[in-house]
Amino acid sequence: MVKEIKEFYKNNKKSSLVWYLGLRALVILIMILRFVRRDFSSVFLCFLTLCLFTIPYFINKKLKIEIPDVLEIIILLFIFSAEILGEIQNFYGTFKYWDTLLHTINGFLCAAIGFSLIDILNSSKKFHINLSPIFVALVAFCFSMTIGILWEFFEFGADQLFQYDMQKDRVIQTISTVTLEPEGKNKPIVVDNINKTVIYSHKDGEIIETTIDGGYLDIGIIDTMKDLLVNFIGAVIFSIIGFFYIQNRDKYKFAENFIPVKK
Repeated sequence: MVKEIKEFYKNNKKSSLVWYLGLRALVILIMILRFVRRDFSSVFLCFLTLCLFTIPYFINKKLKIEIPDVLEIIILLFIFSAEILGEIQNFYGTFKYWDTLLHTINGFLCAAIGFSLIDILNSSKKFHINLSPIFVALVAFCFSMTIGILWEFFEFGADQLFQYDMQKDRVIQTISTVTLEPEGKNKPIVVDNINKTVIYSHKDGEIIETTIDGGYLDIGIIDTMKDLLVNFIGAVIFSIIGFFYIQNRDKYKFAENFIPVKK
C-alpha cells in the first residue's frame, strides 16, 4: 500500500511528494522515540496520523475526486499540526492560540469541501440542479458549521465517557448564574473578582481539598463556543470566496487551489 501511494504521488502529485514523505518520516521518527519511552498512547496517535495521511490518496482513487496540491499540502500540515504538534508535543498547552488557529483553518477547509460537493453536483449532467452562487455558498457554510458542531459533540462525549479534557477548561474571574439565587427565581447572581476556588471531594473515606488559584474553573463551555466562533469565521471567509468564484471563475481562479474537483 505504501509503495502504491508513493507511485501515485510521483506520477500525479510531484509537488506534494516532498511534503508527504517529509511529514511521514517525521511521524515515524517520533513514533519510534515514543515507543522506546513506552509512551504507547503517543505511538497510537502517530499510527493514526500515518493513516490519516492516506486520506487524499483514497479520495482520489476511490471517489475519483482530484484534490488540488495546495489543498492537499494544507490538509497534511493540518493533520500533523493537530495530532503530532498539538497532542504529542503539547502545542495546545504551550501556545495559547494553537487550538484557535487550527479550528479556524478547519472551518475554512470544511467549507471548501462542502462547496466542492455542491459544485460537483451542480456541474454534473446526471445530477445537475443549477443552484445560485449564494445558495452554494450558504450550503458550504452550513456544511462547515455542521462538521464543527459534530466535532464538539465528539469532544464532549470523550470528556464525559473517558474523563478526557478535550474541551479545555480555563480559569475565569466572573460567573453569572441563577443557581445561586436564594429563592430559586430566574434571576442571575453575578459573582466577580473571584481569586480562589476550593473544592472538597471524597476518596477512600478521606476528604481531598483542591485549590484553584486565580479564579473559578470553567468546564469547557468557553472553549467550545470559541471553537465554534472561529470555525464560523473560517467558513464565512471561504463561503465569500466561493460565492465570487462561481460568479467569475476566471477572475477568482486562485480559489481552485482549495476546491476538489471530479476527475
